[in-house]
Amino acid sequence: MAGLAELGRTLSVWLLPVLFAITLHEAAHGWMAAKLGDDTARRLGRVTANPLKHVDPLGTFLLPGLLILLKSPFVFGWAKPVPVAFHRLREPKRDMVLVAAAGPAVNILQAVIAAWAMHLTALPPAWLGEWLHQNLNNAVVANVFLAAFNLLPLPPLDGGRILTGLLPHALAWRFARLERLGLLILLLAAVAVPLAARELGFDFNPVLLVLLPLADLLFGLVLRVGLW
Repeated sequence: MAGLAELGRTLSVWLLPVLFAITLHEAAHGWMAAKLGDDTARRLGRVTANPLKHVDPLGTFLLPGLLILLKSPFVFGWAKPVPVAFHRLREPKRDMVLVAAAGPAVNILQAVIAAWAMHLTALPPAWLGEWLHQNLNNAVVANVFLAAFNLLPLPPLDGGRILTGLLPHALAWRFARLERLGLLILLLAAVAVPLAARELGFDFNPVLLVLLPLADLLFGLVLRVGLW
Protein backbone atom coordinates (compact mmCIF):
# COMPACT_ATOMS: atom_id res chain seq x y z
CA MET A 1 0.00 0.00 0.00
CA ALA A 2 2.84 2.37 0.83
CA GLY A 3 4.29 1.73 -2.62
CA LEU A 4 0.99 2.53 -4.30
CA ALA A 5 0.61 5.69 -2.23
CA GLU A 6 4.09 6.83 -3.25
CA LEU A 7 3.34 6.05 -6.90
CA GLY A 8 0.10 8.04 -6.73
CA ARG A 9 1.86 10.98 -5.12
CA THR A 10 4.62 10.94 -7.75
CA LEU A 11 2.12 10.85 -10.60
CA SER A 12 0.03 13.63 -9.00
CA VAL A 13 2.95 16.08 -9.16
CA TRP A 14 4.34 14.99 -12.55
CA LEU A 15 1.35 14.11 -14.75
CA LEU A 16 0.05 17.61 -15.53
CA PRO A 17 3.50 19.24 -15.98
CA VAL A 18 4.66 16.56 -18.44
CA LEU A 19 1.31 16.38 -20.25
CA PHE A 20 1.10 20.12 -20.89
CA ALA A 21 4.80 20.42 -21.72
CA ILE A 22 4.43 17.85 -24.49
CA THR A 23 1.00 18.80 -25.87
CA LEU A 24 1.51 22.58 -25.92
CA HIS A 25 4.85 22.00 -27.64
CA GLU A 26 3.05 20.32 -30.54
CA ALA A 27 0.20 22.84 -30.58
CA ALA A 28 2.79 25.63 -30.92
CA HIS A 29 4.20 24.05 -34.08
CA GLY A 30 0.71 24.00 -35.62
CA TRP A 31 -0.08 27.55 -34.52
CA MET A 32 3.11 28.94 -36.02
CA ALA A 33 2.60 26.99 -39.26
CA ALA A 34 -0.93 28.44 -39.58
CA LYS A 35 0.45 31.96 -39.07
CA LEU A 36 2.99 31.35 -41.85
CA GLY A 37 0.61 29.97 -44.46
CA ASP A 38 -0.02 26.27 -43.75
CA ASP A 39 -3.30 25.60 -41.96
CA THR A 40 -3.05 21.78 -42.13
CA ALA A 41 -2.76 21.38 -38.37
CA ARG A 42 -5.52 23.92 -37.69
CA ARG A 43 -7.92 22.08 -40.03
CA LEU A 44 -7.15 18.82 -38.21
CA GLY A 45 -7.93 20.38 -34.83
CA ARG A 46 -4.31 20.18 -33.64
CA VAL A 47 -3.90 23.86 -32.71
CA THR A 48 -5.41 23.32 -29.28
CA ALA A 49 -4.37 22.85 -25.66
CA ASN A 50 -6.65 19.80 -25.44
CA PRO A 51 -4.16 16.98 -24.72
CA LEU A 52 -6.50 14.35 -26.17
CA LYS A 53 -5.77 15.78 -29.62
CA HIS A 54 -2.02 15.29 -29.21
CA VAL A 55 -1.29 12.36 -26.93
CA ASP A 56 0.74 9.40 -28.08
CA PRO A 57 0.34 6.50 -25.61
CA LEU A 58 4.02 5.56 -25.73
CA GLY A 59 5.64 8.98 -25.92
CA THR A 60 3.22 10.96 -23.75
CA PHE A 61 2.52 8.48 -20.96
CA LEU A 62 4.54 5.26 -20.91
CA LEU A 63 8.05 6.58 -21.60
CA PRO A 64 7.91 9.70 -19.35
CA GLY A 65 6.20 7.67 -16.62
CA LEU A 66 8.88 4.98 -16.79
CA LEU A 67 11.68 7.56 -16.67
CA ILE A 68 10.06 9.27 -13.66
CA LEU A 69 9.65 5.98 -11.78
CA LEU A 70 13.22 4.97 -12.59
CA LYS A 71 14.41 8.37 -11.28
CA SER A 72 16.09 9.11 -14.61
CA PRO A 73 18.38 12.19 -14.61
CA PHE A 74 16.17 13.62 -17.34
CA VAL A 75 12.60 13.09 -18.50
CA PHE A 76 11.44 13.44 -22.07
CA GLY A 77 8.64 12.28 -24.30
CA TRP A 78 6.67 13.23 -27.34
CA ALA A 79 3.16 13.69 -28.65
CA LYS A 80 1.79 12.86 -32.09
CA PRO A 81 3.76 15.08 -34.48
CA VAL A 82 1.78 17.98 -35.87
CA PRO A 83 1.55 17.68 -39.67
CA VAL A 84 3.19 20.59 -41.48
CA ALA A 85 3.19 20.95 -45.27
CA PHE A 86 6.41 22.92 -45.59
CA HIS A 87 5.83 23.65 -49.28
CA ARG A 88 2.72 25.65 -48.30
CA LEU A 89 4.68 28.01 -46.06
CA ARG A 90 5.24 31.47 -47.53
CA GLU A 91 9.04 31.19 -47.33
CA PRO A 92 9.64 27.48 -46.70
CA LYS A 93 13.32 27.59 -45.73
CA ARG A 94 12.96 30.52 -43.33
CA ASP A 95 9.57 29.48 -42.02
CA MET A 96 10.77 25.94 -41.30
CA VAL A 97 13.08 27.48 -38.69
CA LEU A 98 10.23 29.46 -37.10
CA VAL A 99 7.84 26.49 -37.03
CA ALA A 100 10.49 24.23 -35.50
CA ALA A 101 11.55 26.85 -32.94
CA ALA A 102 7.96 27.48 -31.80
CA GLY A 103 7.79 24.22 -29.81
CA PRO A 104 10.89 24.77 -27.63
CA ALA A 105 9.99 28.46 -27.30
CA VAL A 106 6.61 27.58 -25.78
CA ASN A 107 8.33 25.15 -23.40
CA ILE A 108 10.65 27.93 -22.21
CA LEU A 109 7.64 30.24 -21.80
CA GLN A 110 5.82 27.60 -19.73
CA ALA A 111 8.93 27.13 -17.58
CA VAL A 112 9.20 30.89 -16.95
CA ILE A 113 5.51 31.15 -16.02
CA ALA A 114 5.82 28.15 -13.68
CA ALA A 115 8.93 29.63 -12.03
CA TRP A 116 7.15 32.94 -11.51
CA ALA A 117 4.00 31.23 -10.18
CA MET A 118 6.04 29.60 -7.41
CA HIS A 119 5.88 32.98 -5.65
CA LEU A 120 2.13 32.41 -5.20
CA THR A 121 2.28 28.99 -3.56
CA ALA A 122 2.57 30.53 -0.09
CA LEU A 123 -0.99 31.89 -0.38
CA PRO A 124 -3.12 28.68 -0.12
CA PRO A 125 -3.08 26.28 2.87
CA ALA A 126 0.29 24.62 3.47
CA TRP A 127 -0.69 21.15 2.16
CA LEU A 128 -2.05 22.63 -1.08
CA GLY A 129 0.80 25.10 -1.45
CA GLU A 130 3.38 22.32 -1.17
CA TRP A 131 1.58 20.23 -3.81
CA LEU A 132 1.32 23.24 -6.15
CA HIS A 133 4.98 24.10 -5.58
CA GLN A 134 6.05 20.58 -6.56
CA ASN A 135 3.87 20.69 -9.68
CA LEU A 136 5.32 24.05 -10.69
CA ASN A 137 8.88 22.94 -9.96
CA ASN A 138 8.32 19.84 -12.08
CA ALA A 139 6.82 22.00 -14.82
CA VAL A 140 10.08 23.95 -14.94
CA VAL A 141 12.12 20.73 -15.08
CA ALA A 142 9.91 19.00 -17.68
CA ASN A 143 9.72 22.02 -19.97
CA VAL A 144 13.41 22.84 -19.80
CA PHE A 145 14.48 19.28 -20.55
CA LEU A 146 11.90 18.89 -23.32
CA ALA A 147 13.11 22.12 -24.92
CA ALA A 148 16.76 21.11 -24.58
CA PHE A 149 16.13 17.61 -25.94
CA ASN A 150 14.24 18.95 -28.95
CA LEU A 151 16.99 21.48 -29.66
CA LEU A 152 19.56 18.73 -30.20
CA PRO A 153 20.85 19.34 -33.76
CA LEU A 154 19.58 16.13 -35.32
CA PRO A 155 16.55 15.80 -37.61
CA PRO A 156 13.68 15.08 -37.08
CA LEU A 157 14.14 16.91 -33.77
CA ASP A 158 13.40 20.63 -33.84
CA GLY A 159 17.07 21.51 -33.51
CA GLY A 160 17.83 19.48 -36.63
CA ARG A 161 15.13 21.28 -38.60
CA ILE A 162 16.32 24.66 -37.34
CA LEU A 163 19.85 23.81 -38.45
CA THR A 164 18.53 22.58 -41.83
CA GLY A 165 16.81 25.93 -42.37
CA LEU A 166 19.93 27.87 -41.44
CA LEU A 167 22.39 25.91 -43.58
CA PRO A 168 23.13 26.92 -47.19
CA HIS A 169 20.97 25.01 -49.69
CA ALA A 170 23.85 22.80 -50.84
CA LEU A 171 24.37 21.53 -47.30
CA ALA A 172 20.78 21.74 -46.08
CA TRP A 173 19.36 19.07 -48.38
CA ARG A 174 22.19 16.65 -47.52
CA PHE A 175 21.72 17.21 -43.80
CA ALA A 176 17.94 16.84 -44.11
CA ARG A 177 18.42 13.33 -45.51
CA LEU A 178 19.46 12.25 -42.00
CA GLU A 179 15.82 12.58 -40.94
CA ARG A 180 15.07 9.00 -42.01
CA LEU A 181 17.78 7.72 -39.67
CA GLY A 182 17.56 10.42 -37.01
CA LEU A 183 15.62 8.48 -34.37
CA LEU A 184 17.79 5.39 -34.89
CA ILE A 185 20.95 7.50 -34.46
CA LEU A 186 19.45 9.06 -31.34
CA LEU A 187 18.56 5.70 -29.80
CA LEU A 188 22.02 4.33 -30.55
CA ALA A 189 23.67 7.39 -29.02
CA ALA A 190 21.38 7.48 -25.97
CA VAL A 191 21.12 3.74 -25.23
CA ALA A 192 23.50 1.49 -27.17
CA VAL A 193 26.65 3.60 -26.82
CA PRO A 194 26.30 4.09 -23.02
CA LEU A 195 25.61 0.37 -22.53
CA ALA A 196 28.65 -0.57 -24.61
CA ALA A 197 30.79 1.96 -22.72
CA ARG A 198 29.62 0.54 -19.39
CA GLU A 199 30.62 -2.95 -20.50
CA LEU A 200 34.08 -1.57 -21.25
CA GLY A 201 34.28 -0.09 -17.77
CA PHE A 202 33.62 3.61 -18.23
CA ASP A 203 30.68 6.02 -18.44
CA PHE A 204 30.02 7.76 -21.73
CA ASN A 205 26.69 9.10 -22.99
CA PRO A 206 27.04 11.39 -26.02
CA VAL A 207 23.44 12.59 -25.74
CA LEU A 208 23.84 13.70 -22.12
CA LEU A 209 27.16 15.27 -23.03
CA VAL A 210 25.27 17.76 -25.23
CA LEU A 211 21.90 17.77 -23.45
CA LEU A 212 22.97 18.58 -19.89
CA PRO A 213 25.01 21.75 -20.67
CA LEU A 214 22.16 22.99 -22.88
CA ALA A 215 19.62 22.25 -20.14
CA ASP A 216 21.81 24.06 -17.59
CA LEU A 217 21.92 27.09 -19.88
CA LEU A 218 18.14 27.09 -20.24
CA PHE A 219 17.62 26.58 -16.49
CA GLY A 220 19.75 29.64 -15.83
CA LEU A 221 17.73 31.70 -18.30
CA VAL A 222 14.39 30.54 -16.87
CA LEU A 223 15.40 31.19 -13.27
CA ARG A 224 16.76 34.65 -14.04
CA VAL A 225 13.55 35.65 -15.82
CA GLY A 226 11.02 33.73 -13.72
CA LEU A 227 12.33 34.29 -10.20
CA TRP A 228 13.34 37.96 -10.35
